[in-house]
Amino acid sequence: MTDQRVVLVTGSRTGIGAGLVEHYLELGDVVIGCSRNSSEMSHVNYTHFELDVADEAFVKRMFRDIRSDVGRLDILVNNAGVASMNHALLTPIETAERVFSTNVIGTFLMCREAAKLMRRSGFGRMVNLTTVAVPLRLEGEALYASSKAAVEMLTRILAKELADFGITVNAIGPSPINTDLIKGVPSGKIQRIIDAQNVPEMASVDDVVNVVDFFVRRESRFISGQVLYLGGF
Repeated sequence: MTDQRVVLVTGSRTGIGAGLVEHYLELGDVVIGCSRNSSEMSHVNYTHFELDVADEAFVKRMFRDIRSDVGRLDILVNNAGVASMNHALLTPIETAERVFSTNVIGTFLMCREAAKLMRRSGFGRMVNLTTVAVPLRLEGEALYASSKAAVEMLTRILAKELADFGITVNAIGPSPINTDLIKGVPSGKIQRIIDAQNVPEMASVDDVVNVVDFFVRRESRFISGQVLYLGGF
């Protein structure tokens, strides 16, 4: 295997996803991204798919194309996600379905299809995105935190199920980062979260990239089924 890795990042159009794409392209990797909308990223080593990660038919089609065009997948970062920040009594069922469909079903489908491709080479690294809203049990985020708690359990069980294939599965829970995801969150709530951290600062995309880099290293073969929250609690 060459040093050039094949990396798939979901939710790659903006925010953390876009930062990860840029990072791995700078390292010389072959990068594949996907999101509901088109991407402005233009690079000889970048391919973008427009799809809903919870749409099984489209996800399977993307992986068929990856298998046909590239032949393997080394790294999967499940960054795509949606949030619902509202009181439970004010949250419609349509919101619940959308949050769980994207965050849980989408992550599951990506991991399942990626594992089928990774097992062929006996190597794979999966990193799922969770949130500090889980350990903090943040009010107004019952659906979002619950969906990410499901992602954490999915991470831990997949780490066991996929270990025999040389695949590790880990998760990172970012603390507040200045992305579209927190645009509608009151500044006072963001500050309370930051104040609860051991490191009382706003996180950055680079902080996420640093942890993802650790999880996906070939030398991190004994690191699996772990959930790491930024900021410390």
